[in-house]
Amino acid sequence: MSRWIAAALVLMASPAAGKETGFDKALGDFRELHRAEMRRANIAGSSFYLVRDGRTIAADHLGEQDADAHVPVDAATIYHWASITKTMTGIAIMQLRDRGLLSLDDPIVRYVPELAAVHNPYGDTGAITLRQLISHSAGFRSGTWPWRDHDWQPFEPKGWAQLAAMLPYTQVEFKPGSRFSYSNPGIVYLGQVIERLSGEDYEVYVDKNILKPLGMHASYFDRTPPYLLSHRSHSYYIKGGRRVAAPFDVDTGVTVSNGGLNAPMPDMAKYAAFLLGDPARQSEFDLVLKRSSIEEMWTPQIVAGEDFTQGRMAKTTQAGLSFFIDRSAAVRFVGHNGDQNGFRAYLSLCPDQRLGSLLAFNTETRGVENSAANRKTAESRIALATDSLCEALAK
Repeated sequence: MSRWIAAALVLMASPAAGKETGFDKALGDFRELHRAEMRRANIAGSSFYLVRDGRTIAADHLGEQDADAHVPVDAATIYHWASITKTMTGIAIMQLRDRGLLSLDDPIVRYVPELAAVHNPYGDTGAITLRQLISHSAGFRSGTWPWRDHDWQPFEPKGWAQLAAMLPYTQVEFKPGSRFSYSNPGIVYLGQVIERLSGEDYEVYVDKNILKPLGMHASYFDRTPPYLLSHRSHSYYIKGGRRVAAPFDVDTGVTVSNGGLNAPMPDMAKYAAFLLGDPARQSEFDLVLKRSSIEEMWTPQIVAGEDFTQGRMAKTTQAGLSFFIDRSAAVRFVGHNGDQNGFRAYLSLCPDQRLGSLLAFNTETRGVENSAANRKTAESRIALATDSLCEALAK
């Protein structure tokens, strides 16, 4: 079989059995676009899953997870999900809220008192809340460690002490709560809340409270355990028209809560099924997070239309609690994007159609920029094309 195409499709039951439905055509058109854009952009490998009513109804694995050794992508291939990790951080915060250990409107300094050292020209740093952090409206900068510019420096800061040492040299960049600005360090601070309230490392807490209950047994954070190493995808950048390798199997260090997740597609399909919900499994899913709390996370908190890096990357995008929300004429979209170290990933849900899509790429064709031009990269064009699948069902 070609390394380029290894696909599995479970057709949905339809009264139009034997005929091509609007959804069938939309799926076929999407698959053609996915393959064409990958070839055009020289993307090494990619996977696409479509989940509806708790089942994977389409699964495509294209290209290679290791372009030098010519190892094909398959269902066991492990991708880096980067900032989609933030959705699990948000769920962990909501779990702690539902257990009565915190309120979303608590000040962050109650749990991370070191943040009192941050300079806030707009008022009291002690007034910045967990809700503002989780909705990216707290006023903190975008990059966690913006001073790295040499290859010999660590991929990310290894420990909290390195970030804490910089807090007296950090300032709030706009009035908290006044507008949206995507912030990685803000999510790292929430990771500290999780660790301090639970008494466990972030990775241990999420494994016990999200990954294990959902049966995501091949998912983990940062460095790959040896027994899974043969499945770990390599990653690449397109530079000067050529594909070049990114560092393999990196460690996100103290920034793990904003981007450390690694997982194969079948595990992420379980995560998407949980997020979409299923009345038949609700008591099981409620052990992770009750349905009303998930819907609360999908309630818009602030307009994010000046940011072209997340969700549908549109002027209509809004930020919820760790998720991004948007609408077309017929469809409500909920999701999160991720990019790091040559990987690009997209989680997109259409809750009203009970449909979710997962896309992962092991090649970044162009760096993410906060510009409408970000919608024109091959990865974004493919990801945005999944909208048509939800719209076909909405009709």
